[in-house]
Amino acid sequence: MLTHLRLTVPADLTERVQQLLLDHECTTNVTLQTGVVLQPEGDLVECDVAREQAEQVLRALDDLGLDERGGIVVESPTGTPFAAARRLEAAAPGHPDDAVIWESVESQAYAGAVPTVSFLLFLVFAVLLAAIAVITDSAILVVGAMVVGPEFAAIAAISAGIVLLRWGLVWRSLRMLVLSFAFAVGVVTLIALFWKWIGWITPELVTKARPNTGFIWHPDKWSFIVALVAGAAGALALAIQKTATMVGVFISVTTVPAAGNLALGLAVWEPSEIIGSLEQLGANVAGMVISGTLLLLVVRTSWPWITSSTERVLGYRPGGAR
Repeated sequence: MLTHLRLTVPADLTERVQQLLLDHECTTNVTLQTGVVLQPEGDLVECDVAREQAEQVLRALDDLGLDERGGIVVESPTGTPFAAARRLEAAAPGHPDDAVIWESVESQAYAGAVPTVSFLLFLVFAVLLAAIAVITDSAILVVGAMVVGPEFAAIAAISAGIVLLRWGLVWRSLRMLVLSFAFAVGVVTLIALFWKWIGWITPELVTKARPNTGFIWHPDKWSFIVALVAGAAGALALAIQKTATMVGVFISVTTVPAAGNLALGLAVWEPSEIIGSLEQLGANVAGMVISGTLLLLVVRTSWPWITSSTERVLGYRPGGAR
């Protein structure tokens, strides 16, 4: 698997960038178009690089100052069915599925810390579904609310910001997480108050025994352990860009269901429900941030060594052979 780099290069850097790419053993298809870039003015250089070595090449380009003076676009081809691609994969240690491109991780983290309208709407919908799940004692609706909830993007951004020492990103993500949950809970509380006014819900309906959903406001040691495991899994999925794995993370933790129960507790003013929901919500977020940060720290410091040293143990052979 290859990664494609599209580089906008000032003319005085072109020769050094070109030589860097030509000298690297894991690059191919190096092309140069002189003077074709109008804004910013310069040359266009493109290449394909083994995904496992993309981070190394990007750091070398940063050392040349290209990230400040030019442009770098990282793309992932859907397929590379040619012999040179297989040779590059053979030359690069590790497996391309395990490769981490930190520039992409950072970009995803910053994207996850932006309080968009769609983020807020998805969170409101998720918390509303969770509140209905509490009223109906429906485990299926709890799962649905977990899947709809978008909050893990902000939680992962906090972990990435800590590991990358981007404290502005940490603060922005934390602020967005707190304010967005406060907004969603506030909206659903108002809706629940309307339901209470028209007689659809009562305090007894919220506080009754709920065999299928009572766990969402009863935090215990297992809740925190699940949050730790889910946070680590989500951080790894973020690092290696396994978006499908994120669905499992969403379903694992009860952040959104706890927020839905919190909204109902506020609407009928049941302190035990409010406190239990806040404890569950806080434990989940804290657990995911802690384990996500630790996992990304391991990836940041030791991942190349881990993946290359286990290549033989796992039976992987470059180029797809086994």
